[in-house]
Amino acid sequence: MTQTKKITNHISIANQEKEADLVIKNARIADVFNLEVFEGDVAITDGFIVGIGSYKGKETLDAEGRYLCPGFIDGHVHIESSMLPPSEFEKVVLPHGVTSVITDPHEIANVSGTDGLDFMIQNSEELTLDAFIMLPSCVPATPFEHAGATLLAGDLRSYLAHPRVLGLAEMMDYHSLRQASPDVIDKITMQSPMKIDGHLAGLDTNAINVYRAAGIDTDHECKTAQEAVERVRRGMYVMIREGSVSKDLSALVQAVTPSNGHRFLFCTDDKHIDDLLDEGSIDHNIRLAIKHGVPPLQAIQMATLNAARCYGLTHKGAIAPGYVADFVLLDDLKNVTISEVYKGGERVSFPPSSNGSHSTAVTPTLTNTISIPEINEKDLQIPIDASQLTNVIEIIPNNLVTHHVSTSVDAIGGSFQPSTENGLLKVVVVERHNKTGNIGVGIVKGFQLSYGAIATTIAHDSHNIVAVGTNDQDILAAIQSLQTINGGLTVVRDGKILSSVSLSIAGLMSIESCENVYHSLKEVKQSLQTLGFAGSFNPFLTLSFLTLPVIPSLKITDMGLFDVNLGQHIPNQSAHSKSS
Repeated sequence: MTQTKKITNHISIANQEKEADLVIKNARIADVFNLEVFEGDVAITDGFIVGIGSYKGKETLDAEGRYLCPGFIDGHVHIESSMLPPSEFEKVVLPHGVTSVITDPHEIANVSGTDGLDFMIQNSEELTLDAFIMLPSCVPATPFEHAGATLLAGDLRSYLAHPRVLGLAEMMDYHSLRQASPDVIDKITMQSPMKIDGHLAGLDTNAINVYRAAGIDTDHECKTAQEAVERVRRGMYVMIREGSVSKDLSALVQAVTPSNGHRFLFCTDDKHIDDLLDEGSIDHNIRLAIKHGVPPLQAIQMATLNAARCYGLTHKGAIAPGYVADFVLLDDLKNVTISEVYKGGERVSFPPSSNGSHSTAVTPTLTNTISIPEINEKDLQIPIDASQLTNVIEIIPNNLVTHHVSTSVDAIGGSFQPSTENGLLKVVVVERHNKTGNIGVGIVKGFQLSYGAIATTIAHDSHNIVAVGTNDQDILAAIQSLQTINGGLTVVRDGKILSSVSLSIAGLMSIESCENVYHSLKEVKQSLQTLGFAGSFNPFLTLSFLTLPVIPSLKITDMGLFDVNLGQHIPNQSAHSKSS
């Protein structure tokens, strides 16, 4: 059917001259424009809502008084952080009412460049879920570490023609943006107009001016209500994030008012499969917002219409004529109890059946991504000058930000000795893409491990190997384990591998089903107890963000300790290259 005939047909149905494909009756409709609930028949044809009123349909669905809400939209998510490729990820989030996501595949792009980007686009074709793409803007995230690829404007420009590509993802490299680096300017001007996301972690109000002057529209890194207000005041959309490690919702919803609520939307950013399955996705954000005092309809508006408007998805986010028939039937509005999910007017079965074939078979460029030299205990030593204070990374549970602490530490033979009594452990970053031999070694406080070591190839955003442990032997065993399984997560005690999850797609995602990955991750969490861990945070997620040199205050890369506030490495802080 041509577009002309389709619109003509829709007009006839809207005018009650013809029957709709489907009519929903006896529903309480969530009006995200006026923030009220009303009743009426909803007529659907060709996957679009064509009328609300009194209609007849070839099929009728009796909603039996349930609430009819638009499908939820995740405004910013790295699908790779679920440890699943898109074709498995949709099986996890669709049951939670998420029918569209705005995804930034910069995790895999930092490992495998355009090969990784192509994989994410191809694997998300013809899914039930709509996966819109924001092109990675910072590969690598900064010039202060070594990633597996470099993407310039010329590498990205051709992707802008893809119908699911919406623009440029989070601009993380503020130092280069502020200096109007030619590479950054080339990216933000390669197509106009273009949606561009920001990343303003720990930055002041003048930085907001810089981002806005560059045409950047959003931020998902707010930590306080006042930060959110300052961004909205300068014309930004604020994404309220509730992920696996960074949980910002309780603080940020305090900034939401009836006057400015249209400038807020929800995102998960980085969320593991176990948290997605156990607590939910955007539906969890809605429930938390309601719990913290946001009216239910406003919370639903933030999860639907606001996200759609932010990204120019003009036919999504509402139950209204002319909008795509992506919707959720809720038994309860306040608790967001999901009864059924519909995509394009079709009821989603679980697990959802996609329209295409989505084999997770991948090329060797995506599976052979661990390339490191032989490492020994000597490579992990941290020389200590007893007469001086030592720089230490102090973690903040459930927060991406760290403290920069200067303190005296234990030493044996002039080298740092981890101590479980004072909570000071060793953290190691090994460059794993190009066999450079770069190793960054530092001291971290707050991991609450009494024994052994843990390691992972999920190390934002360059995704080198990162490990933390109580002794060098177990740290080395953990690193070697990751090499054996082609990347993933591992737990070690007394040289023995207690549990692991293989993430053979770029060291980030599994080729296994979502159910198998979920159970493997549960085993990893249980084995952490053997290391004496009893914290109220996810140590793997916390570890994976210690390597991100764009979030304050002290981080570590393969080039050593990095002072984010100063934008530079700390001289002579345990970084070396085995190849030098």
